[in-house]
Amino acid sequence: MKKIKNKLFYLYSFVIYLFLVVIVSFVASKYLDIPVNSYLINKFVATDRGSDNIVEIVIDDTSIQDYKLPWSRERYADLLDFFHTYSKPKVVGLDMVLKTYDPNNPADVLYLNQLSKMNNLVTGFIPEQSYSDEDVEILKKFKKDFSLDVELKRASYPVNFPSVMNYSYDVGYIKNLASVIIQPEETSGTVFSAINILKIGDSFYPSLALKLYLLANNTNKIVLDNKYIIIPKTGLKIPYTLDSKGIAKTNIRYYRNIKINNSSYSHPPISASKILHSYYAMNSGVTPKNHPELFDLYKGKYLNPEFFNDKIVIIGQNISGPTADIQKTPISANHPGVDIQASSYDNIANSNFLSYSNFGVLAFSVFIMCLITFLLVLKCKFFKGILSIISLDFVYLFFVILFAILGHILPCAIPFAAQLVTVIFGYSFKFLSENRNKEKIKQAMGKYLSQDIMNNVVSNIDDLKLGGKRAIVTVLFSDIRGFTSLSEKMSAEEVSMILNEYFAEMEPIITKYNGVINKFIGDAVMAIFGEPIQDINHARNAVKCAYEMLKKVEYLREKWLFEGKPKIEIGVGINTGEVFIGNIGTETRMEYTVIGDTVNLASRIESYNKVYKTNLLVSSSTYAHIADIADVIKISEVQIRGKAKKMNIYEVLRIDRDKEK
Repeated sequence: MKKIKNKLFYLYSFVIYLFLVVIVSFVASKYLDIPVNSYLINKFVATDRGSDNIVEIVIDDTSIQDYKLPWSRERYADLLDFFHTYSKPKVVGLDMVLKTYDPNNPADVLYLNQLSKMNNLVTGFIPEQSYSDEDVEILKKFKKDFSLDVELKRASYPVNFPSVMNYSYDVGYIKNLASVIIQPEETSGTVFSAINILKIGDSFYPSLALKLYLLANNTNKIVLDNKYIIIPKTGLKIPYTLDSKGIAKTNIRYYRNIKINNSSYSHPPISASKILHSYYAMNSGVTPKNHPELFDLYKGKYLNPEFFNDKIVIIGQNISGPTADIQKTPISANHPGVDIQASSYDNIANSNFLSYSNFGVLAFSVFIMCLITFLLVLKCKFFKGILSIISLDFVYLFFVILFAILGHILPCAIPFAAQLVTVIFGYSFKFLSENRNKEKIKQAMGKYLSQDIMNNVVSNIDDLKLGGKRAIVTVLFSDIRGFTSLSEKMSAEEVSMILNEYFAEMEPIITKYNGVINKFIGDAVMAIFGEPIQDINHARNAVKCAYEMLKKVEYLREKWLFEGKPKIEIGVGINTGEVFIGNIGTETRMEYTVIGDTVNLASRIESYNKVYKTNLLVSSSTYAHIADIADVIKISEVQIRGKAKKMNIYEVLRIDRDKEK
């Protein structure tokens, strides 16, 4: 039964531990994982500069100051015409959406005409979750003009978005269209990933970054398998995973940001106003050839359009106010959307992606961290264990940081949270286990030592030493008459059974009267009253205890005679006096006992029961405490061995319970 209880204790402990690990890991994944990963990305991943080949044209506050809002479509047309007429960028991405179109508005017509001129321009759209009958025809046109040529090498792929915004695509001006959607994580509102490919209806469409890459490499063909978006022409593999909604996401590897005008950019930003200044100056005849000083890259008033040759140009907004196109990212709370698009393109163009460990790595990390931590808790002393656990944490953190620098995020928050549970649970378990073991030891040792002596030792466990004190106590000796001859007639097993039953009946009686069994000496019992259990009536209680022991022996005698066992008699000797009580022996082997003449006298008084054919003899010092409750016979002038003077001893015949009350 005890083994079953022990097994259940360990089983229940393990189940509780697993439950706590799961709960705390879930909380860590919900509230700590994103902040920790953001910190790792900010401090150790985003250390490289973004590519100088990618340039951001930003419609910023300076642009608004120079060219007041609202900007007409004509202003946007001028901005684009700069790159069409005067410069030769590889591709131009417009991180904006054409939501409305008025064919009767000259500015709108001018803007769309500008779009139609630029074969290297990609403009944006945003998919919708709504769907209507009108979308059917739009989707047909949309698919024909803008969908990707996809070879699907996976079993299935969910439909991300059922529809697109209702654009006037039939005007035939837009040549390259891509999604500019940026989707933050729902729980934190932080942008960790890009949606490089999405499915609308039965067709696939690229993100702005992916379309710019495809256009720059003159291809529209991709292969989509279970893990990668593959560009056959270049051999590029873009990793992706499907989230809970079936949206394909590629982790963005951000770059080192530079603070410019209260905004952070990882690629060189140029104000759109400077582009317009340069455009209008060149239209008026001021060119880099006739005024080179005005087009100096660093000191000039205008920008030399040749600066953008063969570069990737991405145009977007970053205007202060509630309509600002900013997002929260691991490296900035106000990250311009155009810079996120630039970072996403940079990842694709340079095959430089950020990866995260899968569930298997997470489970293995948690298991190893918890296992090693638990072993350290169990095997090491407290401070050594804590230092070892801290050292383990530093080793794990070293690998976390190293992998982050290499572009891979190892699990961090969850393993440390699980480890914290392990530390708390481990030390709690160790404490409970040690207490259980101590109780077992106490119970086991209590079978060899008195429970009261055991408790006294345990309560002074940190102050155990040789020595003790002097005290007035009462010492009781009891002995079975004729036990030696009795033993010769019985087997050792039979003798053992009789003694065990006898002692089992005597021990509760001694305990009842605040006595402490000091030792069993063969068939004899030595008990102490008054120490270590404090009792001012120790002499009276010792005599009452002896009287009750004799009554119990009468019962046992009748019982054993009925069972065919031999008849036994006992003799008891009691003495009260000063003794030395405490620990004697060596520093490595101690015994809690009493020594002194009082002890010797009690033993010798007990031996006189044989001489006078009595059962209970007490010394005069003990009699002084019981004279009012006991009927006695005085035995005068007894010569006690070892004593120079004769002394009186008393046979106790009866305890008068009426007088006792």
